[in-house]
Amino acid sequence: MVRPGDTPRVRIADEDDELRAAAFAFLSDLTSRTGGVVTRKDLRAFTFRDRRISLEQHMRGIRLVEGFPAALTILTTYAERPEDRLYEDDIGADMYPRYKWQGTNPHAADNVALRRAMELEKPLAWFRPVGPTFYEAVFPVWIVDEEPQKHQVVLAIDEIMRSNWQRDVLLTAADEARRREYAERVVKVRLHQREFRHLVISAYAGQCALCRLRHHELLDAAHIREDSDGGEPVVTNGIAMCAIHHRAFDALVVGVTPKYIVEVRRDVLAESDGPTLQHALQGINGVDLILPSRPRQQPDVRLLEERYERFRAAG
Repeated sequence: MVRPGDTPRVRIADEDDELRAAAFAFLSDLTSRTGGVVTRKDLRAFTFRDRRISLEQHMRGIRLVEGFPAALTILTTYAERPEDRLYEDDIGADMYPRYKWQGTNPHAADNVALRRAMELEKPLAWFRPVGPTFYEAVFPVWIVDEEPQKHQVVLAIDEIMRSNWQRDVLLTAADEARRREYAERVVKVRLHQREFRHLVISAYAGQCALCRLRHHELLDAAHIREDSDGGEPVVTNGIAMCAIHHRAFDALVVGVTPKYIVEVRRDVLAESDGPTLQHALQGINGVDLILPSRPRQQPDVRLLEERYERFRAAG
């Protein structure tokens, strides 16, 4: 799995592989500075051998580069409502993402380029919308199969998902379940949770809701109801917090009342252990939680009540 700041290893056998390695290095550097999200303007700044090569295709989702045989990147278009999406890119029942062809003609240049990426086993970058102007860069991904009757291809978003997919092989029920379970874990971490983080931090205007810290690379999206307890990756189940306050919130050292007041556990307030404790934790006791400007993005009061009861029970 590639994280912001990591450079994926790509086997360089020809100029096409060199192009992909350079593109992934560019994206690694870019996302390390942006927290994993990019804009179309960012993607137009890529250069290869002193040649400007945009990583996105204007008005189309599949990026072909002249002189190269296979698609380099794919992009899913933003739509505020699912029913307004031009293409129904989605996660399959097997938890492998699907990406729609350009139209329905299997011989269209864009669709041939997708197929060639699959046949040549070329890695791509996938840009997924997390807002009207921002995209999450997911890379490398591989096209592992094609479903012509549905006008789409099947994506693997890590090496194990890629190796687990076996074309034209009938799997046992147990093997199928294991493949799906692994894919579900990867999709949850690489797609859903990263999207959740960006949406929550954006809702809170890029600052910790407890201390106003604005360093994006130090911010997290804290779940009110944890995902292990069925918490959904939606903005109303999240609060933007810096790393130290996120850890304190998860450990029930810090709580938030249903009236959006921050509280610090009583035993921690009674401690004496230097300036970090005094300012980072004790100093936020009783402050008002900073809220998103849009009421529909503010924390769900029912979830806060549930979480606050756990905090109170911890001491």
